[in-house]
Amino acid sequence: MKIYNTMNNHKEEFNPISNDKINMYVCGPTVYNYFHIGNARPFLFFDVVRRYFEYCGKKVTYVQNITDIDDKIIDQAIKEKSSFQEISERYTKAFYEDLQALNIRKADHNPRATEFINEMIELIRDLINNGYAYESNGDVYFKVEAFEGYGKLSGKNLEDLKAGARIETNNQKSNPADFTLWKKAKEGEPKWDSPWGAGRPGWHTECVVMSRKLLGGTFDIHGGGVDLIFPHHENEIAQAEAINGIRLANYWMHNGFLNINGDKMSKSLNNFFTTRDILKKYDADVIRFFFLSKHYRSPIDFNEDIIIESKTALNRFYEALGHIQILSLSDTKKDYDATLSGFIDGFKQAMEDDFNTAKAISILFDITREIWSDQNDTQKKQQAGLLLVELGQVLGFFSDLEKKLSSNVDQYAELLIQLFIEHRIQAKKDKNYSLADKIRQDLNAIGIELQDTASGTSWKVKK
Repeated sequence: MKIYNTMNNHKEEFNPISNDKINMYVCGPTVYNYFHIGNARPFLFFDVVRRYFEYCGKKVTYVQNITDIDDKIIDQAIKEKSSFQEISERYTKAFYEDLQALNIRKADHNPRATEFINEMIELIRDLINNGYAYESNGDVYFKVEAFEGYGKLSGKNLEDLKAGARIETNNQKSNPADFTLWKKAKEGEPKWDSPWGAGRPGWHTECVVMSRKLLGGTFDIHGGGVDLIFPHHENEIAQAEAINGIRLANYWMHNGFLNINGDKMSKSLNNFFTTRDILKKYDADVIRFFFLSKHYRSPIDFNEDIIIESKTALNRFYEALGHIQILSLSDTKKDYDATLSGFIDGFKQAMEDDFNTAKAISILFDITREIWSDQNDTQKKQQAGLLLVELGQVLGFFSDLEKKLSSNVDQYAELLIQLFIEHRIQAKKDKNYSLADKIRQDLNAIGIELQDTASGTSWKVKK
């Protein structure tokens, strides 16, 4: 397997610390609002990473934090005349609901920042004692010049960072590029006691403590959006390695932006759509297809036409599965022949080339063609269907297959009834009343009652 490691800016062979298990940390939400569809991209992609490792027989320990204390949460609490606890609790609950709606499995651990305040204070104290941090008027800052490797993840030059940081003057800092480890509490803000006075930890400190607490020393993969490379992940690395010189993670993976008309989707630009709003219009599988049909590192433009294309393409899977009798995956022996086994190999090759989900989806379409092929018998078609579902579920598709296939049947039934009605209307225009009557009688015989009104013909199922 090859993974693009942001630390070195190229694809590298993936060598996990343990052969049979993977430890992975992915930055989670700051819970002050519903997450937008751009936020959903890393949540969804790393769900697929986890599913693929498990498909390959690995045990995955997946940690995703909840930032439940932050300036944005405090601002939202003031806006809603509520407490920060009420805001964070409400939107944490919404986060889990939206994950479930997208068929994204919860992480094995979802640590909340407020549960680890003591450990964060201990880390900050150690950084001060080791000469990497200093207190200034109740705030504590990390001394970036003391850490020799600062900028190695983002490729940023410390002198450029210092020059840029001078634009925002902060006389409390020794160096304009130093970042906050502990914030002195302002009046009315939530606070915790510390050796430097009442306050709260900085965002960058939270993830270092929680990841190491739950995954040990160095872990395999640290993931998130490309916007987290700097300063968040850069500052995590600085704190972690300053303590004992041990790297935080071996592989750093970052997904590209979701753009709107060329701009990054973000709440600050007010050009975002919440996930729950999008899910009112489109099925979760459609959103998943939209994201996975592009490589995770590529930026992707949110476009209604592309979403509709995703829906149309995805329907080809369901149409194929509705064409055959799909048996239970758990009850059926998957005795795949050479052709179908070749698709498995191709799927794995795609996924093990830096999780090329776009190529993996193309393999699913190849399998779909086997279902429709006139050269294959019923058993071969069923086996192809089973494989389509098996590999599709690795990508997170087909979460409620039986229900969706049933709804597809209902949809086609409605279309057929409407088609009969249109033929009847045409028959009446042609004065072919015997045919029009026969259509009405035949539909009535199967329990469909037609109702002619001034505005047209409608139908209902007879009770």
